[in-house]
Amino acid sequence: MAGRPKRRAEGAPVGRRAVLGMLGAGVAGIAAAPYLQRGWEGFLAAASERDATGLTGLLPNPGGFRYYSVVGSVPHKDETNYELRVGGLVERQTIYTLPELRALPQTRVVHDVLCTDGWRVDRTPFEGVRLADLLDAAGVRSPGAAVRFTCFDGEYTESLTLEQARRSDVLVALNMQDQPITHAHGGPVRLYVAPMYFYKSAKWLSGIEVTDRVVPGYWEERGYDIDGWLDGADRRGEAA
Repeated sequence: MAGRPKRRAEGAPVGRRAVLGMLGAGVAGIAAAPYLQRGWEGFLAAASERDATGLTGLLPNPGGFRYYSVVGSVPHKDETNYELRVGGLVERQTIYTLPELRALPQTRVVHDVLCTDGWRVDRTPFEGVRLADLLDAAGVRSPGAAVRFTCFDGEYTESLTLEQARRSDVLVALNMQDQPITHAHGGPVRLYVAPMYFYKSAKWLSGIEVTDRVVPGYWEERGYDIDGWLDGADRRGEAA
């Protein structure tokens, strides 16, 4: 039948199958993305614990955060063995367990996280106990003027002035991104100093010591600013 037009319907089902296939792959990719992300983050975390060079921090991570420790390996802590000691120039030296910290009033702070290496994660929620509340409970005594933080990695330290430590956006954080803070992110408890670069937010927090002066922390001893304010941060802040 020379006059009959050629059938062109064959192309339509193929096109539909291709489109449906791409849509299906896209949906599957979206569904799998959280699992793939957690798997990649788990790999980075495990690799960073064995990487004293810090080179794993250069690997890409779609979640934004980078994994870095200043020591080769960090012990894991949980409800059974975690302790936070508050001492120094205080009236009442105190030791908090993880359940005790969780039982205290919690404050939620949402702020951008920025690292001096250049990466950032916008609008990151942290939740925990205001550092000011722990200092008030301990009773800062004269001549207390600063706070020094130590970590159970055995190496990292940080410091804030007493005025900075009393800001309402400085937390002893238990949750990050609405989940308990993982070991890789410095858990189960880390410091969070919202208006400063992330190196001020010490991971694996184990000690809070009130001192008579600011004691330079790990990175300050290596040339970093003692006051690691973010550009545009309100340095006066809101005291708790």
